[in-house]
Amino acid sequence: MEKDFDKGQESVYSNKVRAGRRRTYFFDVRQTKGEDYYVTLTESTRKFNGEGYSRHKIFLYKEDFNRFLEGLNDAVSHVKTELMPDYDYEQFDRRQEEWEKAKELEAANAESSEPVTEEAAPVSEPAAEPESEGTASDIIESDEDMDW
Repeated sequence: MEKDFDKGQESVYSNKVRAGRRRTYFFDVRQTKGEDYYVTLTESTRKFNGEGYSRHKIFLYKEDFNRFLEGLNDAVSHVKTELMPDYDYEQFDRRQEEWEKAKELEAANAESSEPVTEEAAPVSEPAAEPESEGTASDIIESDEDMDW
């Protein structure tokens, strides 16, 4: 059973980042009883059997903000420039935008009696997924199952 060490503290700011079909990151700013602030980083991963989520949490205190950001930026920069300089890191941003446009088109079709054609709002196909993961229509059943 997971202990929620900051259970009594309310978030004063929250940001949710979807990162794949099963993973979501939460960035929450919380206030202490002494009116100080800290950040919790939570990774929430849907379990393979589909029954619940596994959560991992990091607490980041103000005295560590600068060193943490410096370390994170250094590690990410090393991967991008030294280990995988030719990789297209923006592909997932483009796929996210395409997915959002497709959802908007779907919502517009549902609201109007006349269908909205692809000519009116073009949406390109996302990059093919590995065969072991199935097609996008097999994978995306709801917003929570977004593949990117």
